[in-house]
Amino acid sequence: MITSLPRKAIITAAVSGAIHTPTMSPHLPITPQQLIEDIMSVYEAGGAVAHLHVRDPETGQPKADQEIFKEVAAEVKKRCDIVLCMTTGGSLGDTVENRAKVVSTLEPELASLNAGSLNFALFHVVPKYEGQWKYDWERQYLAGTEDFIFPNTFYTIRKFTELMGQYGTKPEFEIYDVGMINNLAYLIDTGKIETPVYLQFVLGILGGIPATVENLVYLVQTARQQIGDFQWSVCAAGRTQLAMTTHALLMGGHARVGLEDNLYLEKGTLAKSSGEQVAKLKRIADELGVETATPEEARQILGLKGLDKVNF
Repeated sequence: MITSLPRKAIITAAVSGAIHTPTMSPHLPITPQQLIEDIMSVYEAGGAVAHLHVRDPETGQPKADQEIFKEVAAEVKKRCDIVLCMTTGGSLGDTVENRAKVVSTLEPELASLNAGSLNFALFHVVPKYEGQWKYDWERQYLAGTEDFIFPNTFYTIRKFTELMGQYGTKPEFEIYDVGMINNLAYLIDTGKIETPVYLQFVLGILGGIPATVENLVYLVQTARQQIGDFQWSVCAAGRTQLAMTTHALLMGGHARVGLEDNLYLEKGTLAKSSGEQVAKLKRIADELGVETATPEEARQILGLKGLDKVNF
């Protein structure tokens, strides 16, 4: 069921992530300066939120380095008022304790919180890049996901939620499959999670729900039935990114693009920045009559504590 158009739609961009590797695109931001510039490209194109992972500046390997998080966040804050959503997903195989540090270290306005465990698989892309690897870690990192479970138990979801509550950080619940809605509904019913919640439907990951319009409608309907009122956004892997985010806007939701989810601007053309993808989606939103939110409007929509209450 399609709802009415939103009064303001939030465009988020995930600028680097922990999925793609340096071999896949020369435009993937790796160093702190590259991450800063990519976030600025998002802001200048009309994005209201930037989702941040950081990497080893020398090799591009994802790592939850608190000093790099703080360096990037502090410089971005000096330049603009974009909302920064910090990852608690970390890199594949990272410990729960290390994933959580960014919340207590930076006290951000918004942070991701994965709503369940899944087989987070990237191994299927390895054959495409055989013989081209820039760094030794890349192949092993990707191939190892054939035997990898991304762990997010009821216990860790509860502990992450408690930690975010302690620092006034709003959780952005990442929903990779329909069962994760059930997880949240249980935690809400038992008083472990406060409402209203903010959901990010993540479509098209091997191990999660496929990226189709029918599945998106099903996810939204299921969440309405089990949770009630909430804010929601959509991101989708690879070539389905633009189609699914456009449908999200038409259905009354928010939308996420960025180089974490898709390295291309269009078929055969690598995006030079996450800002290029934001600009394209914003043009589509304008054509559809969907107004997009400023960072300050996004804060009001999501009920965030404000940029003056972060620790960076």
